[in-house]
Amino acid sequence: MSKLVSGLLKALRRLNLPFRIRDRWWLSRAKHRSLAGHPFTALTLSRLMPGYSYDEDHFYAADNAPDDVVSRRRRGLARLRDQFQTRAPRTLAASATLREGISDADFVNAYRVPFQFRDIVQKALPVPTVVEKTEGSRVCDLDGNWSYDLGGSYGVNVFGVEFYKENIDRAVERARDVGLVLGTYHPVVVDNVARLKAISGMDEVTFHMSGTEAVMQAVRLARYHTGRSHVVRFCGAYHGWWDGVQAGPGNPRPAREVYTLEEMGANTLRVLRTRTDIACVLVNPIQAMHPNGSPPSDSTLVSNDRSFRYDRAAYTAWLNQLREVCTERGIALIFDEVFLGFRLARGGVQEYFGVKADIVTYGKTLGGGFPVGVVCGRHDWMRRYRPEAPADVCFARGTFNAHPYVMTAMNEFLQHIELPEARAMYTNLDATWEGRAADLNTRLERAGYPVRVGAFTAIWSTTYTQPGRYHWMFQYYLRAAGIMPAWIGTGRFIFSHATTDAEFEDIARRLVSAAEAMAADGWWWTNAELTTQEIKRTVARELLRALLGRPVTQPRLAPPVEAQQPEIAARSSR
Repeated sequence: MSKLVSGLLKALRRLNLPFRIRDRWWLSRAKHRSLAGHPFTALTLSRLMPGYSYDEDHFYAADNAPDDVVSRRRRGLARLRDQFQTRAPRTLAASATLREGISDADFVNAYRVPFQFRDIVQKALPVPTVVEKTEGSRVCDLDGNWSYDLGGSYGVNVFGVEFYKENIDRAVERARDVGLVLGTYHPVVVDNVARLKAISGMDEVTFHMSGTEAVMQAVRLARYHTGRSHVVRFCGAYHGWWDGVQAGPGNPRPAREVYTLEEMGANTLRVLRTRTDIACVLVNPIQAMHPNGSPPSDSTLVSNDRSFRYDRAAYTAWLNQLREVCTERGIALIFDEVFLGFRLARGGVQEYFGVKADIVTYGKTLGGGFPVGVVCGRHDWMRRYRPEAPADVCFARGTFNAHPYVMTAMNEFLQHIELPEARAMYTNLDATWEGRAADLNTRLERAGYPVRVGAFTAIWSTTYTQPGRYHWMFQYYLRAAGIMPAWIGTGRFIFSHATTDAEFEDIARRLVSAAEAMAADGWWWTNAELTTQEIKRTVARELLRALLGRPVTQPRLAPPVEAQQPEIAARSSR
């Protein structure tokens, strides 16, 4: 018996089982408690979640509103429908044709609002997706309607559309004599590399065709040089649609070599210090707006549980802690600046937070109006071969990498950010946008509307101060007021730094008027029993009934009108 026990103990020691159990325990502790922190569970549940739609009666009274409020909502939706269809018939017709032929257009149209409301909203409030021309901070549809663009072209539009139009024109002229010659480099690439090295503080550069592709290459290089398998990303962060970093819903197969850990968590630092299989840590600094939260979208806006918790000092301290542990463990620290690069500072996220990465990825605005991805890194991370092992290489190429038109447009951009006026713009950037956000919030608060904005320079997140089932409707009232948000709705407003004070004043006026119209149409009615927790419990019960094949909605019992909060009732009656 003693020999058996001794043999088992020796086997356990060889397997390092106690340490494996310990490491697994620490890994589980480093995950955020939300579903976003457990992507495999979230992926499984997303496949099990049943779809269902509210009928017309429940659509207007999902919060059990009284009959007079329901009537106002019906009239309000009908008025919006008529306004959209009358104002933009050609644009809506073209948009409908695109949705039939472009899967991307069909997808985004289906995910503008919570799925329970989707069927009626799509029929009543079709969204135009075609823009014919731009000017300043505005875009124009096929019917001649001008709107302020707060979608920001997915973050590309840092310096304004006029800047990028001029960039493209000059770039095409500069590259005209070369045309489409690939494989060799346009002479302007020499200057681009020198400028990128100076800005990033790195030794080498590679060019790619998108931000997603740049992240793919950065991760591949980290794995190549460390010989390790796993990537650490943080809960809620987005690094492109590549399945090697996109864990959870949206990726048809589990990303088994990705650890999704809690950002700004002590347990995460412990995992990084103890595990031996981590090649790199990916940081998307836009998460500073809402650490461990998924990118805000109106399609998931069940109530008012969207948050904005930006703390520059705390996030800077976190990045410094990551820098320290990655240096200790030989882990590549990768800053994904595809979205934020050159928006926060001339030197990007590294300059803004004062923390040095090993590898930086850029994209979007750096192309000067054309699509691009760039990886900048230290020489020891960027080399793609081993002199002592000539067959051991890290291969990555692309047909259109360093396209002459893209490179000349990039050069126009890189020259611009060195100009005195561009440098001066960065000097008071935070103060400018925080002041604008504070001014708008003051107006909204004084008017009594339950919507607020939080600013991370020119990127804003919209939050709501009271529970409600219909906050997602705000995006349609904004469109009616001449403000075009991104397809994800009110979750994120992306301004150009070229937005003038006069333009912002007009935007703020329109935004407040949209809030006024939404309140008048009864969508922000509420009562004391309508808590966020009760709304989530209601939706959970509906999901369970749908899963069991039972009717989702029950006959509505309208509460008395007196249940309304006085201030909301007063506004809604206007």
